[in-house]
Parts: sequence; structure tokens; C-alpha cells
Amino acid sequence: MSKQHPIIAVTGSSGAGTSTVKESFEHMFRREGIKAAIVEGDSFHRYNRADMKRAMIEAEKSNHRTFSHFGPEANLFAEMEQLFATYGATGGGRRRLYIHNEDEAAPFVDQGIGPGQFTPWDEIPQDTDCLFYEGLHGCIVTQDSNCARHVDLKIGVVPVINLEWIQKIHRDTRHRGYSEEAVTETILRRMHDYIHYILPQFKLTDINFQRVPVVDTSNPFIARDIPTADESLVVIRFRKPDRFEVDFPYLLQMLKDSWMSRRNTIVVPGGKMGLAMELVLTPILRRINEERQEARRSRTS
Repeated sequence: MSKQHPIIAVTGSSGAGTSTVKESFEHMFRREGIKAAIVEGDSFHRYNRADMKRAMIEAEKSNHRTFSHFGPEANLFAEMEQLFATYGATGGGRRRLYIHNEDEAAPFVDQGIGPGQFTPWDEIPQDTDCLFYEGLHGCIVTQDSNCARHVDLKIGVVPVINLEWIQKIHRDTRHRGYSEEAVTETILRRMHDYIHYILPQFKLTDINFQRVPVVDTSNPFIARDIPTADESLVVIRFRKPDRFEVDFPYLLQMLKDSWMSRRNTIVVPGGKMGLAMELVLTPILRRINEERQEARRSRTS
């Protein structure tokens, strides 16, 4: 970890609420005048979209039924740790983009880069104040790689498992054209890597935001709709509240209908998730930025 070149990692699967966290941080970065180097987890997938489909076919042929985007075989964990280590030491490092759709591809048309492809690796500018990672593996630890040890602020964003499945089933069947059987097979194939590489990260996170529906999600495969924010609660757990000097009375006052469920856990209405994130994270971000400025002054004095 580095006070001079801090790293913030938001870890969570698609649909978990990581986009809400990213938007909250963008607001905070703008208000606090912080220039962040943004790194998306998708950019450290090993394969582009076409190559991943071919790799999946080869995995099926070899009876490798646990191959998925969640595990080390489909990701560049060593390269990601190298980026974290380099940024923490120098404020630099290499990153690239994964192009998800036509809108994101528009600036790269002249380079022949389209949806499902990566941009070339490029150097991070030297004038950034922090690195902000958002994706599946911000706190990944394997036998060969340990990204978590380089991260100054680790944030987990995860829904309860049935809600995560409901979101995936609806997204893949309604917007990506997959059958329910194909989505079910994907969920089963990912389960090994989910248990061994996704879940263990949340015991390392400093703060977890977990969305919990208050409607019946007992069978996600027959759910007609995704529970809305107003049909959910958000459980916010601090691993070490004293480290961040969390002002729970202030949070309870500012977040209507919130309550403490444990000494290190506050529960807020789902519709207040974005506000809760900014109230919780702004003081922490300010402290990280102050420590960064002090570390840089000490180095130059």
C-alpha cells in the first residue's frame, strides 16, 4: 500500500451495484478536485469476446466445466498485480480498455477496434492522484498473485446470491438473447470459481455494501421482476470502524429509517444506497487525499 500513490478498489459482480459506487466516486473525485486513473476489471480479462467463445468451446471439448470469467484461467491476475505494485511505487503503470458496445467503440473506429475487443496497452499519466479500480477482482489473492496487499481502500459490493442470479437471468434472457437453460448452465459453470475466487475477497474488504431484497426471491428462476431499490435494504459492514473513525450517529441522523444491526454494521433503505455511499466514503477519501498530499510534501522537503 502507498500513501503517496493510493489505490482504491471496488470489487463486485455485474449488477451488484458497482456502477452506483463508481458514480458516487466520480462525484466525490470532482468535488474534492482529485484526478483518478480509472481501471476497469474487464480490461484484465485474458481473452476478447471472440477468443473467449473459442476458449469456452475448447473447455467443453476437454470436459473442463468450470472455465469462466471468474477464475484465473480467463484473467491476467499477474499483470493486474504488476499494475497495482507499479502504481503504488511510482504513480505509473500500463492499462487498456475493453470495448463493451458501439458507443464505446466510436472513438476507436479509425484503429479498427470494435465491441468485444481491447485497446492497446497504454501508460497511465504521471499526474494522477489515485488509481480507482472497479471490477470482479480488486482484492484477488491466489497462489501466484496478491492484488489485495497493494490496495489502500477495499470496497465490496455484492447482492445476496439469489438476487444476483435474478439479475443475471433477466439481463441475459431479455437483453442478450440467451435461453434460461443456457443461463442456468453458465451459473453452474461459474459456481466453482465464484466460491474460490469471488467470495473470499469479501473477507478482505474494508467496507461491504450488500443489497438485500425484502420481497420473495426464494426461487430466482421463476422471478418475474428484479426487486427494485425500494424493495431492498443495503447492509453496510465496516471491517474495522475505528480505522476510519466512522461517525455512526451522524449516518443514522442523515439516512432516514436506517439502523444499527451490529456494532460495525448499519442498514439503510435501498433507495438511499448512493447517498449512503457518499456520506460513508467522502470523509475516508478526504483522509486518503490528505495523507497523499502530506507524503508528497515530505518527499520533496
